[in-house]
Amino acid sequence: MNIPRFHLAFPVHDLEEARTFYTDILGCKLGRESDKWIDFDLYGHQIVAHLSPEDCINIGTNPVDGDKVPSRHFGVILPWPKWEDLCKIIKKKNIAFLIEPRIRFKDVSGEQGTFFIKDPSGNALEFKSFRDDSDVFRK
Repeated sequence: MNIPRFHLAFPVHDLEEARTFYTDILGCKLGRESDKWIDFDLYGHQIVAHLSPEDCINIGTNPVDGDKVPSRHFGVILPWPKWEDLCKIIKKKNIAFLIEPRIRFKDVSGEQGTFFIKDPSGNALEFKSFRDDSDVFRK
């Protein structure tokens, strides 16, 4: 599917920790940068870590299918094999899961693989994959 790319800016408390996490753990390519921000290529989308320690706060949760899902999070919907590969990378690199990889809404419309992690500044990221891509927006 060829769709427009999104842009997301988010706060971090340490740019070098963010650089290491997003490049070495998630495999993002670096874009432009300054001493106050870094652009990353997250699966073709532009995300920007802005140095803003005062904005790195704890986030609330909402119950979803038995999990406490962070109410503020971002991430990417991946093809199933790429999602499985990323799960393996996260496990191999000993990154703690905020919500362990699991299948949500099994055998019903919207079945998806999902997991959550946090970056070093506490930003929650969700990576998911749908068994049927047409279920992404199905009611």
